[in-house]
Amino acid sequence: MTFDDIVSLMRKGAAAVGFADRLKFDCGADGMIFVGPDGVDTTDADADCTIRITTENLSKLIKGDLNPMTGVMMGKLKVSGNPAIAMKMAALLKG
Repeated sequence: MTFDDIVSLMRKGAAAVGFADRLKFDCGADGMIFVGPDGVDTTDADADCTIRITTENLSKLIKGDLNPMTGVMMGKLKVSGNPAIAMKMAALLKG
């Protein structure tokens, strides 16, 4: 799954659930995915919660091949800010 595929999936998920918080996925050199009340964008903006993860690991997370808690414990993803917002990301990834 490419970075653009992930952005598209998150756009569908955010439109379906009406995401009110501000969540940012920092995928390093691939880019940023910002999810907020106005939808999903690939620009960097202030967020209530930031998840640092590679595009490869984000793809695994979406496919169910990476458990979020295991990912945190193994250092494959790092959460900063409000962790309660990170818990809501499952709704975004369902599309």
